[in-house]
Amino acid sequence: MKVCIVGCGAIGSLYAAHLARLDDVEAWAFDLAREHVDAINKNGLRLTGLSDFVATVHARTDAREIPQCELGIIATKTMFTRSAIEAAARIFEDGAVCSVQNGIGNEEIVAEYVPRVIQGTIFPAGHITGPGVVNHDAGGKTWIGPFATKPARMEEVEQLADALNRSGIDCLAMADARGAQWTKLIFNSASNAMGALTRLPHGVACDQEGVRKIMSVLVKEGEAVAEALGIALDSDPEALLDYGREKAYYHPPSMLQDVMAERLTEVDALNGGIARLGRELGIPCPMNEACTAMIKGLEFSWTLEYPEH
Repeated sequence: MKVCIVGCGAIGSLYAAHLARLDDVEAWAFDLAREHVDAINKNGLRLTGLSDFVATVHARTDAREIPQCELGIIATKTMFTRSAIEAAARIFEDGAVCSVQNGIGNEEIVAEYVPRVIQGTIFPAGHITGPGVVNHDAGGKTWIGPFATKPARMEEVEQLADALNRSGIDCLAMADARGAQWTKLIFNSASNAMGALTRLPHGVACDQEGVRKIMSVLVKEGEAVAEALGIALDSDPEALLDYGREKAYYHPPSMLQDVMAERLTEVDALNGGIARLGRELGIPCPMNEACTAMIKGLEFSWTLEYPEH
């Protein structure tokens, strides 16, 4: 079985490296970071931290050099979803692609380019420490299921879940993965936004009384939107905030990593996505609106040139 990971950054590398360990899986990766790709091809893809091994992954910066694959995993940042899947679409002419990205709206874009789509929600976390090297920061489950608008076959979902489980990534195949996705979305919108705005790792931010109160407000707004959509959450986002504090106290959320590097963030697919749906449904989400506006302001500040006096 051939599997291609589209976007082999921190998260994509975790999945690519694990799958590449299986004798019955040929792992490919498409990424535009040439130094990272070259290192993977020369030395293998190395994981450190919770995982410690090197795997053989066939990485390319040109999607035309990748053969047809039965399954795909897209792990790019949300702002690159369209350009990435547009470039890689020919790889999956008769395949199914699973999004393991943050936020909402990614599956809809992927569905424009590939025959069948799998909806995914993940908790593993990592960060790139050097070309071809990724630290596995935190573990956790992966939930996948057919995307309702353009669903993958259930046997494809189960095939991917089986491969992930055998590779060492705990994965649950579900008929409906929306509850898991929205639980993670709400958790992420609270943790990422406050990490980005305070520059504090997740657990440290949770221990600041005022910050934790704002996280709870963000959670309540997200829960109200999910309820209006008829989505039953599969667990309590508040409990997940506490679980994250316990298991990944000093882990910098991905949006904090982006802010520290002065990169564009995924706020539009997280807090911005909740706020947008809230407006459409008539559900007030003032805290998500405020966090989105402030983080967009942060992004603009990195481009601001002050006039000379």
